[in-house]
Amino acid sequence: MASMTAGPDIVVSAVVLRDSDGRILTVRKTGTQRFMLPGGKREPGETAAQTAIRECAEELGLVLDPSRLIPLGEFVGDAANEPGLTLGSSVFTHPLVGSPVAAAEIAELRWLDASQSLPRDLAPMLEHHVLPTLEATGSPLSLRTVARYPQAASTPHS
Repeated sequence: MASMTAGPDIVVSAVVLRDSDGRILTVRKTGTQRFMLPGGKREPGETAAQTAIRECAEELGLVLDPSRLIPLGEFVGDAANEPGLTLGSSVFTHPLVGSPVAAAEIAELRWLDASQSLPRDLAPMLEHHVLPTLEATGSPLSLRTVARYPQAASTPHS
């Protein structure tokens, strides 16, 4: 009998946007407690990149350039706001263009300095998957952050 594994319950795209100090933009959606990367659920027929671009326009008023959208990774983990569900996330990086403004369902924007102690209200996908991947790929996070993610510390840097 063949074993079949189900995909994630929710499929989203998200974008790492950094300011000139290297801080990462996080958002909190209305009615939720956790901060996450800007992004959201895919609409029928959209690619992961199209979703990322649309969501940043809707949530932040930012117009991203598709040619500057760089894939960071595909991650599966616990959903932040839907207990018991899994989240599949296509994560990209893009240079910050303009000044983000909270719009649509975004209640709050917050810049995350990953070189400092991490706040306790980060979404699991960001804390357990994206931040370690940024560190492993040579992103300028501090050594204190590496100590939080031993698996990232074992990856050689270029």
